[in-house]
Amino acid sequence: MNTIELIESFSDFKDLKNIDRVTMMNIVEDVFRSVLAKQFGDADNFDVIINPDKGDLEVWHNRVIVPDGEVEEPNSEISLTDARKIEPDFEVDEDVSEEVQIEDFGRRAVLALRQNLAARIHDLEKDGIYKKYKDRVGDIVTGEVYQIWKKEILLLDDEGNELVLPKTEQIPSDYFKKGDTVRAVVTKVEMRNSSPIIVLSRTSPAFLERLFEMEVPEIFDGLITIKNIVREPGDRAKVAVESYDDRIDPVGACVGMKGSRIHGIVRELRNENIDVINYTSNPTLYITRSLSPAKISNITFDEENKKADVFLNADQVSLAIGKGGFNIKLASKLTGYEIDVYRESDIDADDVNLDEFSDEIEGWVIDQLKGIGLDTARSVLDQDPADIVKRADLEVETVEDVIKVLRSEFEY
Repeated sequence: MNTIELIESFSDFKDLKNIDRVTMMNIVEDVFRSVLAKQFGDADNFDVIINPDKGDLEVWHNRVIVPDGEVEEPNSEISLTDARKIEPDFEVDEDVSEEVQIEDFGRRAVLALRQNLAARIHDLEKDGIYKKYKDRVGDIVTGEVYQIWKKEILLLDDEGNELVLPKTEQIPSDYFKKGDTVRAVVTKVEMRNSSPIIVLSRTSPAFLERLFEMEVPEIFDGLITIKNIVREPGDRAKVAVESYDDRIDPVGACVGMKGSRIHGIVRELRNENIDVINYTSNPTLYITRSLSPAKISNITFDEENKKADVFLNADQVSLAIGKGGFNIKLASKLTGYEIDVYRESDIDADDVNLDEFSDEIEGWVIDQLKGIGLDTARSVLDQDPADIVKRADLEVETVEDVIKVLRSEFEY
C-alpha cells in the first residue's frame, strides 16, 4: 500500500464523520510524524507535505552529505556514495532530500498508522458530537428509536449519533417501539469514558416551554414571556404567561382559536392537562388564578414562611385540591407559596374539626391530614381514600381507620 492509497482509504470515513479535509490532513501529518519518530528516533529531519485539495501526501527525509565512513547520525547524515545513488552530482556538505515510500515502513508500521489514524479521527468525532450537543442543551431534538432497554431508550439522530432517553425522563404513558420518531429536550451532555453521553427528557418543564415556542409565534418572537412552568408529567401542567403588549391576550394566544395551538402540545404530552394562566405580581390574584377552576372565598398570608391559607366553599375544596392532589401541588410550585385549603366554617354547621378526634386518632395522623388541607371530618370523608393515601403519605389501613372513626360521628 502506498501513501496515497492510505489517505484515500480514509476518504469515505472522513466524509461520513463530517471532518473537514484540512483537519483530516493535520491529523494524518501528526500520525505520520509519530510513526517516523518511532522508526528513526525523531521526525525533525522529515518533511510531511500534504495537499489538502488533492488529498495526497509525500514524506521527504532531509540529510547532510558527509564523506564515506564518517556517518555518525544516520537520521541526519548520509554518505557521499549513498547520496550519489540518488543524484550523481552531489558533493559533501550539501543537503539531500529523499522521498520515503510507505512500503519502506514495514507491515507493522503501516498497521500502526491505520490504527492511529482511526483512533484520532474517532476521538475528533466524539469531541465534535460533545461540542455540538453541549451548545444545544435546552433545545428539542428528534431521534429514531434504535434500541429499547428496561431503564432507557437509545435513539439515533439524523447523523447516526446516539441519544439516551432514560425511563425516568419519559412521560408515564409513553410507549415507543423500534423505528418510532421521538421528540425530547436535551437536558445533559457529558463525557463518560471518553465518549459523549447526550441525555434527553420529555418530563422536563423545558420540553413544554420549547413546545410552546414552536406552536406560539408570539412566544418565539418575545411578545409573550413564559414566567414559570410546573408539571406532573402526563397528568397536569400549569404555565404562567405574561404579555408585553396590552393588545395581546397571552392566554388566548397560547391556547389558539378553538384550542388549535395547545392541542398539538397536549397530544405530544400524552393528553397532559395544561392550565395557561395570566402571570401577576399580586400574590392573591396569582394564587386565585393558579387554583382554577376552584372559586376562592378568601386568602390569608404568612409572608415570613411563604404560606397561604385559602378558604373556599365546601363544594370547591375538591376542585382546588384536584385529582391526585395535583392542582394544589402545582399551584404551590407555580406561586412559590405553601398552600393549605380550608372550608368556610359557616358552610356546614354540623361539621367537626379533626382536632376533636384526638382521643381516637393519633396526633401525627391529624397533622398529616391537615397538611394537605383536610382539617375537618367532612373534608376527609368527601375525598377519595386513595388520594388521601397518596397525598398525605399514610398507609391504606391508617386512612381506613380514620374514615371509620369519622363516619361513626355522622352515623354513615
